[in-house]
Amino acid sequence: MKKILFKRLFTAFIAVSAGLMVSCASGGSKKSQEKQEAGDNVVEVGILHSLSGTMAISEVSLRDVLLMGIEEINDSGGVLGKKIVPRVVDPASDWDLFAEKAKELLTKNRVSVVFGCWTSVSRKSVLPVFEEYKGLLFYPVQYEGQECSPNIIYTGATPNQQLIPAAQYLMSREGGEYKRFYLLGTDYVFPRTANTILKNYLLSQGIPEQNIIEEYTPFNHQDYQTIVSKIKRFAASGKACVLSTINGDSNVPFYKEFANQGLSASHCPVMAFSVAEDELRSMDTEFLVGHLAAWNYFQSIKTPDNFKFAENFKSYCRKKNLPGGDERVTDDPICWSYTGLYLWKAAVEKAGSFDVEKVIDALSEMEAQSPSGFVKMHHDNHHLAKRALIGEIRADGQFDIIWETDGIVTPEPFSEFAK
Repeated sequence: MKKILFKRLFTAFIAVSAGLMVSCASGGSKKSQEKQEAGDNVVEVGILHSLSGTMAISEVSLRDVLLMGIEEINDSGGVLGKKIVPRVVDPASDWDLFAEKAKELLTKNRVSVVFGCWTSVSRKSVLPVFEEYKGLLFYPVQYEGQECSPNIIYTGATPNQQLIPAAQYLMSREGGEYKRFYLLGTDYVFPRTANTILKNYLLSQGIPEQNIIEEYTPFNHQDYQTIVSKIKRFAASGKACVLSTINGDSNVPFYKEFANQGLSASHCPVMAFSVAEDELRSMDTEFLVGHLAAWNYFQSIKTPDNFKFAENFKSYCRKKNLPGGDERVTDDPICWSYTGLYLWKAAVEKAGSFDVEKVIDALSEMEAQSPSGFVKMHHDNHHLAKRALIGEIRADGQFDIIWETDGIVTPEPFSEFAK
């Protein structure tokens, strides 16, 4: 009798255990399936910008506008029916960390695309990573050219879309017929190559070598008293200007010292290649009136598309309680970060795929309307054709557009003046 009872209890135990195992397996399978289905409905993208360190003054806003654009796209149905999930990382203005974070985004997070970098040294740090792992980077900042990677889309300006037009303007009658040029920059790739291009171009136009001075300072340099004294002496004989490739928060003490020593735009204008509306938010613009900047976009562009873009960004910053709220501004790199996101979306939809090679193929000769106006992707060099503009700083930190090219400028990443 005991044997029969034990046998029945054992049989029941086995049945219950089997049921539990089936139930657990079914539940686990269901969770796995739900996770897979969620994964099928999202696409992850990387945002690789310095949110701390010397470049945060410029790069934080690029993260913000990308998140705004992602929210817009998701609210309108996403990309190929998928919601975009951003992976935001902070390389903290550390160029080696850019490469490490890029590799993590591509190999661990397996993002479909990355939007990021500002300085050329950060871009050059990640370039071999994107080429090795077949990733795709949209780079939004003007740069020195001399590069064309199959895995990078360059939406910022090439030298012939920023550097050369600025020099041409300053030498023209309209721009003041300047004949003496002080080339001042931060000591890294972009300023040194940019100044090589500028110097060789100026020499080709008949400017004597003794009328061109080059000087460099490290990142985060704060004491410009001696350098500005040199500029003041250089400008004493007249027809002198500064071509500035100073990057990051060093611009604040430079312009402050410039004004402290009695220099002004009427006496010696500064033509900046890395100062825009966003940097001016941190400066006392009362003493900057009349100084210049060369870009391909200004917030003051008077078109309905740009008014909407600028207002949407202010509204987004207010809604998300971001520092500055609706006092925030748009500028050139902000514009091209945003435009790059929408170019990627359009290319994905044209290709019908998130595959990097197919997306790159779809980008060739793609035309679009940006906040700056009509743009067109080059058929094979991964750069964007657009207008070149020169703006004059106003007291409110905005720019009056005082010169522009007649139509879009075809990008030429490899300059004849780079050697």
